[in-house]
Amino acid sequence: MFAEGPKPTLKLKREGLLGESTSKEAGGKEGYLRMEEDDIGLELESGQLAIRHTCEDGFLNMYEGGLAKIKDEVVQPDLVQMVPRFKVRQEGYAVLKPDPPVVGEITHHSIQLSWDLENKMERKGPQEQWLKYSIEEEDPKVHTYGTIYRGYARQFVVDGLQPRTAYRFRLKVTTPEGQNAYSPAVSVSTTREPMSGEQLHRAVSMNDVEAVLNILQRGHVKVDVPDKLGFTALMVASQKGYDRLVEILVEKGTDVNQKNGSGKDSLMLACFAGHLNIIKYLKAQGASWEARDLGGCTALHWAVDGGHCEVVEWMINDGCQVDTKDTCLEWTPLMRVSAVTGKKDVASLLIKAGADVNVKDKDGKTPLMVAVLNNHEELIQLLLESGANPTVKNEYGKGLLEMARSFHRQGLAALLEEKIKKKKEESDSQLSEVTQ
Repeated sequence: MFAEGPKPTLKLKREGLLGESTSKEAGGKEGYLRMEEDDIGLELESGQLAIRHTCEDGFLNMYEGGLAKIKDEVVQPDLVQMVPRFKVRQEGYAVLKPDPPVVGEITHHSIQLSWDLENKMERKGPQEQWLKYSIEEEDPKVHTYGTIYRGYARQFVVDGLQPRTAYRFRLKVTTPEGQNAYSPAVSVSTTREPMSGEQLHRAVSMNDVEAVLNILQRGHVKVDVPDKLGFTALMVASQKGYDRLVEILVEKGTDVNQKNGSGKDSLMLACFAGHLNIIKYLKAQGASWEARDLGGCTALHWAVDGGHCEVVEWMINDGCQVDTKDTCLEWTPLMRVSAVTGKKDVASLLIKAGADVNVKDKDGKTPLMVAVLNNHEELIQLLLESGANPTVKNEYGKGLLEMARSFHRQGLAALLEEKIKKKKEESDSQLSEVTQ
C-alpha cells in the first residue's frame, strides 16, 4: 500500500484518457477514466495508479489493471507544480489507508499489536524520512481516540489492561511530509485472569498448606511466580519458617536457587531469619553457600546480620568460607558484625574459625576500626584480645584513639590508650632484643 519514490508524477488534464479500463470510476464513461483538472496520479511500485482528487483528503480511486498508455505528458517530479493540499517529495511516499494492526499474543493484562506496511523493505536515509507509526486506543465512553504509542517500531505491546475487557485500536501512519492516514479499528478482548500468584502467596503467608496444595494441583499457577516484591513462594516460606510448605514447594519443582530483585535467594533469607531446619533442608536440595546477592554478600553475611549463633556455627562446620568479601565495600562477615550488630558471641565463632581480625575493606578500615566507630565495646575488647592492631589508621590518617576522643568516648579511649601503650612496649622490647 506504499511506494517508495521516485516515481513519475502525472499532472492530469481535464478528460485525460488513462487507458482501456472497463471501470466507470471518477465519472468516466466505459473504457475511460475521466479526471478533473489538477487531479494527481502517482505510479505505485505495483504498477498500479493511485488517484487523488483535490477536493478530498485522500486517495479515492485506484486503477486496478496496471498502467496503460498515458496520453498526457509525463512530467518529472521536480518540475511538477503540485496542488497546495498534497505535496510529494521525489524521495517520499504515497500513502493509502493502512490495514488495521495485526493482533498477536493476548494475555489477561496485555495485547500485542504489529504492522509492517513497508513489507519489510529496508529503510533508507535518515530517520526523519521514514514513515512514523502511532497506535491509538478508543475511549469507549466518548468514542474518541488517544495515542498510546508513537515511533518507528513495527510492533507494540499494550499492557496494564483489565482482564476480560474489550478494546479498540487503530493504526495511524504519518509520512515525512506530515500526511496522516488511519486504519480501520480492530477490536480485541483480553483473556480471563488465570488463578493468580497473588492467591498462592496469600495462602503461603497464612501457612495454609491445604490451600497451597489445591492451587498448585490445578496447574494454572507456576510454583515460582514472584509477588510484587519479587519474592517467590519458597522465599516467603523460608523467611517465615514454614517447614512443611518449604518441602511442598520443593516437591512441586520450585527453584531453590532463584533470586529476588536484590539477588537474595531462599537460603539467604532463611539464614537471616535463623531457621536452621530450613537451612539444612535447602542446602540438601542444592542451595549453595557460594551464591551472592547484588551487593556480593553470601548467606553467611546474612546469617551474621541476623545474629543467630546456632546457624552461624552450623554453617561454618558445613564448610562456609568465613573471610569472603562482598563486592560493594569488601566487607567480610566479621566486618559486618562490627558494623551492624556488634554481637561478641557471633564474632567469636568467626574468629575461632580463622576470620582475619586485621582484614581491610576497600577504604582501608579494619573490623576494629568499624567497631570503634559504632561503639561496640565488648566486641572491641574481643578484637583486641584476638590480635587486632590498635595502631591502625584510616585513609585520612586518623587513628583509633583519635576517633574515640572525637566521639567523647572516654572509657573506650582509655582502653585503646592502654592497648596502644602495651603494644609500643612490646615493640620496643622486640627491637631491643634484636639490637643486642
